[in-house]
Amino acid sequence: MTYKSAARRAGLAVSMMGVMASVLPTATATASAPVHGRAATAAPAWCPAVAGHQVDCGQVDRPLVAGKPELGKVKVSYAVVRHRAPGPAEGTVAVNPGGPGETSIDKAEAFAWGLEGLLKDHDLLLVDPRGTGESQPVPCGVTDAEYRFGTRDRQRAAVERCAENLGPKAAGYTSAATADDIDAVRARLGVRKLSLYGLSYGTYLMPVYASRHPERVRSIVLSGAFPLALDPLARPSAQAVSSTLRRVCERGTPVACDGERAVQDLATTAARLRAEPMTVPVTTGHGVYKKRFTEDKLANLMFEAASSQVGLEPDKPSLLGRLPHALDRFVNGDTAPLRKLVQEEGETGSTVDQAPYIAVTCNDYRRAWSKDAPPSVRWRQYDAALAAARPGEHGAFSAKGFTEGTTDAGDVCIGWPRENTPGPQPTKPGLPDVPVLVLSGDLDANTPDASGKKAAGQFRNSRFFSVRNTGHVPELEPSRCVTGVSSRFLRTGEPGDTSCLRALPPIAVTPVRG
Repeated sequence: MTYKSAARRAGLAVSMMGVMASVLPTATATASAPVHGRAATAAPAWCPAVAGHQVDCGQVDRPLVAGKPELGKVKVSYAVVRHRAPGPAEGTVAVNPGGPGETSIDKAEAFAWGLEGLLKDHDLLLVDPRGTGESQPVPCGVTDAEYRFGTRDRQRAAVERCAENLGPKAAGYTSAATADDIDAVRARLGVRKLSLYGLSYGTYLMPVYASRHPERVRSIVLSGAFPLALDPLARPSAQAVSSTLRRVCERGTPVACDGERAVQDLATTAARLRAEPMTVPVTTGHGVYKKRFTEDKLANLMFEAASSQVGLEPDKPSLLGRLPHALDRFVNGDTAPLRKLVQEEGETGSTVDQAPYIAVTCNDYRRAWSKDAPPSVRWRQYDAALAAARPGEHGAFSAKGFTEGTTDAGDVCIGWPRENTPGPQPTKPGLPDVPVLVLSGDLDANTPDASGKKAAGQFRNSRFFSVRNTGHVPELEPSRCVTGVSSRFLRTGEPGDTSCLRALPPIAVTPVRG
């Protein structure tokens, strides 16, 4: 289940808005230019420029671990993109693009483009979570590429090494700490209430903020969402892989493939890789990796990588649109198309330290074992949970194969220490009664509709919409239909006309012949 950021999690370094920025014109305005009489102040070198807007940047010092001053402090950086219209802002929107550990400040221009209408009279608050971007790093010595390309045994070992290197500082990486950092920035700025906009992992973080600071929340938008009580065996994602294949096959004109056959091909491919993995050389800017492509790596490709960037360029074949053909060819003895997809997806490997990702997920998320149990007992508890999974609950995959394809679920955190780490994040905290909008892409197997509906169900006053023909997260689509709905909701508490969410074009799919 990397239920959270297909954009960054084990290192996909491109976020939803970062991708959007790559296809949009760049701004040339100066970050400190005065707007509507507001005085310009000297900006840090890292403060972003956003055309037509003043951008104010700064840092706050925060305790690394609350209640343990001996562990020191960490600097948390923020940027405020100011509204265009004269007079005070009507509100401030705090955005988190996912991860855990995705950066925000470097995406200021892309967020401003997507929320252009809202920025007429609302300010935009971007905070780089502790350990990321312009905030102070607290590394653990595990790189993105190492974590992503490693076998499951190596991933578990990397988690244990990360914890050992962090020591008691591991407790500084939690969603609660990041939420409190955001609130410290809010207080520094003198903002009374925030509207919260969470994407991917941000849909986990923002409810945590809302539970800890309910009086500071005006409204919430969650996109690419999953609930605090997430499934530690990632069953919603496993089931969504099959439904996504059926949808992409059936929606094209003419129909490019048979959905049921594509699902059968996936099951056959998973079974063959379970019995006989293949080795695929993957070239990145940091070297060549020999990726052992097993059932679990196929699962990761299908639910996480294939959900990313869907809808960005619907007329061009995406990874998801090319998968039915690649699976068909593999079943018929031609491994080349699937190998090519694996190689292309792997090119995004980087050397980014994974402490903000590994520590948050291992500290916070619900597990299939007790945190207080010793390792041998944890393994027995986890094996029992896998054995209790009913046939078909993991779709075309085996339960073991699919859960090992996740980088934040299954058994990956089983060696995370009991000492010096906090208990898991509560799954049913008190949440404020404010307007909440939840959006899911109906081609997203990473955070599928089923997870989005559960995320909406956490709130008393929520609305859920499934966005047709989009993946993780639906704001990726270029027409600004989705960001328009979100902007209206943040301004008024109502989504307004949502018909465009059902009218986005189907994605291109490589035809399956024969």
